[in-house]
Amino acid sequence: MGLGDKVRNKAQEMGGKAKEATGNATDNEDLQREGHADQAQANAKQAGEKVKDTVGDVRDRMDDERDR
Repeated sequence: MGLGDKVRNKAQEMGGKAKEATGNATDNEDLQREGHADQAQANAKQAGEKVKDTVGDVRDRMDDERDR
């Protein structure tokens, strides 16, 4: 996963936490849900990027083994 993607995903997650906290403080259920949804979306993106990274690592190891 690229560094830019990591930063954007983390920023989305942190923004979601802030929205949720603001919603909690103001008893705004819509803002709470929106914050929670932002966090879930960011976490899903992060999980997808980790899968891509793992597949790339496995492919690299297989290439290394084949080259030996």
